[in-house]
Amino acid sequence: MLEPHQQAIEALFAERRTFPPSESFKRQANWNDPDVYNRATIDAAAFWASQADRLDWFEPWRSVLEWDEKRKVARWFDGGKLNASFNCLDRHAKAGHGDQIAYHWEGEPGDTRSITYEQLLRETCRLANGLKSLGVRKGDRVAVYMGMVPELPAALLACARIGAIHSVVFGGFSAESLHDRIVDGECKVLITQDQGWRRGHPIPLKEIADEAVAGTTIEKSIVLKRVGHDVKWNDKRDVWYHELVPAQSDVCPPEPMEAEEPLYILYSSGTTAKPKGIVHTTGGYLVGVASTHKYVFDLKEASDIYWCTADIGWVTGHSYIVYGPLANRATSVLFEGTPDYPEKNRFWSIVEKFKVSILYTAPTAIRTFMKWGPEFPQRHDLSSLRLLGTVGEPINPEAWIWYSEHIGGGRCPIVDTWWQTETGMILITPLPGITAAKPGSATFPYPGVFADVVNAAGDSVPFGGGGYVVITKPWPAMLRTLWKDHERYLQTYWSRFAKQGYYFPADGCKRDEDGYYWLLGRVDDVMNVSGHRISTTEVESAFVDHPKVAEAAVVSKKDPITGEAIAAFVTLKGGGVGSKDDADELRRHVATKIGAFARPKYITFTPDLPKTRSGKIMRRLLRDVMEERPLGDTTTLADAGVVKQIAEQAHSAPPEE
Repeated sequence: MLEPHQQAIEALFAERRTFPPSESFKRQANWNDPDVYNRATIDAAAFWASQADRLDWFEPWRSVLEWDEKRKVARWFDGGKLNASFNCLDRHAKAGHGDQIAYHWEGEPGDTRSITYEQLLRETCRLANGLKSLGVRKGDRVAVYMGMVPELPAALLACARIGAIHSVVFGGFSAESLHDRIVDGECKVLITQDQGWRRGHPIPLKEIADEAVAGTTIEKSIVLKRVGHDVKWNDKRDVWYHELVPAQSDVCPPEPMEAEEPLYILYSSGTTAKPKGIVHTTGGYLVGVASTHKYVFDLKEASDIYWCTADIGWVTGHSYIVYGPLANRATSVLFEGTPDYPEKNRFWSIVEKFKVSILYTAPTAIRTFMKWGPEFPQRHDLSSLRLLGTVGEPINPEAWIWYSEHIGGGRCPIVDTWWQTETGMILITPLPGITAAKPGSATFPYPGVFADVVNAAGDSVPFGGGGYVVITKPWPAMLRTLWKDHERYLQTYWSRFAKQGYYFPADGCKRDEDGYYWLLGRVDDVMNVSGHRISTTEVESAFVDHPKVAEAAVVSKKDPITGEAIAAFVTLKGGGVGSKDDADELRRHVATKIGAFARPKYITFTPDLPKTRSGKIMRRLLRDVMEERPLGDTTTLADAGVVKQIAEQAHSAPPEE
């Protein structure tokens, strides 16, 4: 064990419970032989070649990987040609599976549609031909700004079909955010809709889009009629989806794409700097997401009903709602609404209705369900579930246990996955037929993925220590560059450990004595308290370990004595208001779980936390509150009013003396 001063981040919170897969699950698992790790380590090229063979290629590749170490440019499956849309649709229809459901869709008001692979193929072809009729050609960029409707995955696939590069912008972003992304990508066409639904209210997507496209390169705007309220119309620019698309042929030959030609650009949220246009290419990306989706979720394409609750506007939706599941011929659920509308049991009614067997959601959502209480899932038959997953941030152990018991009935393996927009695919994860899970740990790198935990000098930290997670070798779905800014790509991801040549995702990590990886969140979420480098994730996990606590967010506040002091924002189960005695009890609990040096100085009880519409806690805003600074950008918040309420409560809550 390293001494604390030798570690980049201290490993504090120990979790020793283990949950191996049941014998019955192991027997039926797609992968149940641990030797898959050895084979992929000994010959990674052969492993990834075997995964690429799961796709259909128009022309074979010459080499699995060519790596330019100096410019950090990867060429995966170089020389090969394929088409992502063809791999997601045509090949399944040609193999006789056109009648299989691709998506069960449920709109927020309760309207439903079930779309087969053949139907999705025809809609994709018509939309692709519609784009071509508007002048879109291979290499052109198409912006997409929509809600979670079936036409959204069709839009991505239509772009991929003709070799256009899609740039999806989450439907909760502001006009300014959409404008910036359109301008940077020099997009030619925008696909949007009249309005979207959110908690029973129409969201004016076209109105926002109209403001965003002013002064941009957008020539045409395709508008889907979803809600039906009147919209302003520009005859020179605007085209109704229902007039353009049905008039087109439902046959559109797929464009053969070089493996390294771009598939899409996806922009980071850009709350503190200019958004980064992350570029993913076609061949390696599709291999990576198809492989991980098949084996991490143990997909049985003929029988499983798979539901990833993310929005397609984020990378999770790109990789694990559209490209991975469709490449694997999955039947998925697509949901337009939110977990609490019209009631807090909406998710569980959907699981019961469609007999969902694989559920992939965010720890933030799970902690919210904990806060609401188990009575909502208990109203429904969840016995169809056989595997659970988490994504988006580290999950604290008690949320993991709650998820296992109250949603999985104690019988479902949980795959806690770590990856990023930049990585394109899951990198660290359990394999449900092999790995003994530990609550809160993403466990081990996926076969063929090479990771390490290092200190500030780039030296590997022995088991039992904490530091920075790095990826030491290229992987197929990795970003290739930042759009029009390769130097920023090199500086952002490759400069921190340039000597070693490691990719640095800017996440802290500890590795326990068994070699399990425990992701600790962004390194800018590390506090320095009296010389101790403490991850906010570990303190938050200690809070949520207390039976009264549903959710907690922890940030630092400058302190003249300790350098930084710990400030916690706590939501109690049932949403009650905590007392001074409650605060003192929680301080003692954290000190017991971690150590007296981690005892929080500030505790603010709040009914909710500031979250983006994708469910991530905006700790940056909480730091602004504690330092009494002007609040930064709040346009991505699900409820901007929460921050004002928290600020009032925080400033009235006295610190511990």
